[in-house]
Amino acid sequence: MDARALTAHGANRDAAFYHTALCYAHYLWQRGLAARAMLALDRALGADLRGDEPILAPHPLPYRPMAWFLRHAPPTVFIGNPRVHFQHLADRMNEPRREQRRWRIWACWQIARLVRPEFPADPKHRVTEPSVTTIAAQLTTHGIPGEAAQWLDVLNEISGNSGRQLAADGKG
Repeated sequence: MDARALTAHGANRDAAFYHTALCYAHYLWQRGLAARAMLALDRALGADLRGDEPILAPHPLPYRPMAWFLRHAPPTVFIGNPRVHFQHLADRMNEPRREQRRWRIWACWQIARLVRPEFPADPKHRVTEPSVTTIAAQLTTHGIPGEAAQWLDVLNEISGNSGRQLAADGKG
């Protein structure tokens, strides 16, 4: 499997593209290409989904896999600085579905901050970093039904606290 699996979908970013991106991420991870696997999850998060696609039942949006990849990337494998990657990507997102995709990437940025706190922000990139509360609100507004709750559940697993409580407190 290679990037042609994704380009075979052309401009379509539908459920089939989503499934292919997830499979490609898994394929890359198994071959020790952690950074590229995370980029494939980025691509999956960019899919145009309404929330009722059958693929989402067994394979919900990949916030949990992103956290897992970040936690389990071997120290000898290059992953760059995921926090900076997400920070730059979210701040420079363009159409289509800019706001949806942007807030999904900010959600991954928050996951990276919690899972890998040793990665610093880019001090030269002037951007207002959103709170957990803001990200959750924007995922509720721009995401698919239940997306914010799903993401908060992942934060709960990471932090050992109630993700919904994190959002209510504005911590993170």
